[in-house]
Amino acid sequence: MSKSNKKDLAKNIIDACLNMKKDGVNQGTAGNISIRYKDGMLITPSGMPYEIMTADDIVFVDGDGNYEKDKIPSSEWRFHLSILKDNPDFNAVIHNHAIYSSMVSILNIDCIPAIHYMVGVAGGNKIPCAEYATYGTQELCDNISKVMKGYKACILKNHGLLAADETLEKAYHVMMEVENLARLYIGVRNIGDYSVLSDSEMEIILDKFKNYGLNVEHKTKSKK
Repeated sequence: MSKSNKKDLAKNIIDACLNMKKDGVNQGTAGNISIRYKDGMLITPSGMPYEIMTADDIVFVDGDGNYEKDKIPSSEWRFHLSILKDNPDFNAVIHNHAIYSSMVSILNIDCIPAIHYMVGVAGGNKIPCAEYATYGTQELCDNISKVMKGYKACILKNHGLLAADETLEKAYHVMMEVENLARLYIGVRNIGDYSVLSDSEMEIILDKFKNYGLNVEHKTKSKK
């Protein structure tokens, strides 16, 4: 990631932000996206509508938390940087207030259980929930770190959704799948009893997911 062009990465961030609005998983300026860059990251600015954002507005934050002069990064920059530091394989982080994930966040539960095998998209047999802490604080970073070990996503209690992966495209895929799972979970809870896949079955699923979806490598056919 660090060798990529800064402006191109910034444009990728903006495109993903606009897609979140188009896909109906974020409202206003609530969400934020970061991509690993050099010894730190590029992240969306604080409080700026996506529609007017340009590549020059994206903020570089270094590994020590210092950011560019005359620019203000998202108020959530601390947990973005913390996740990237804790997880060398992650190069992109997405946070938003997607409706169904936010509904799950206020249910006072510890996770979305394995109600569907797609739970495995986040790397385990559940979608964990991080304890609540005020946004933008080190306490929230610490709470996220506790539950994100081995996972690519989590629900932030009374807050929203967080997803990360090795590319922005993959992180976006994880985010959308988790929001779909949250919608399923809210639905089945309202209906009544529901079944949960066993840990042994999820182990099989996780092994199969190593070559599933965006993890599949497609060979380009040469033209004759």
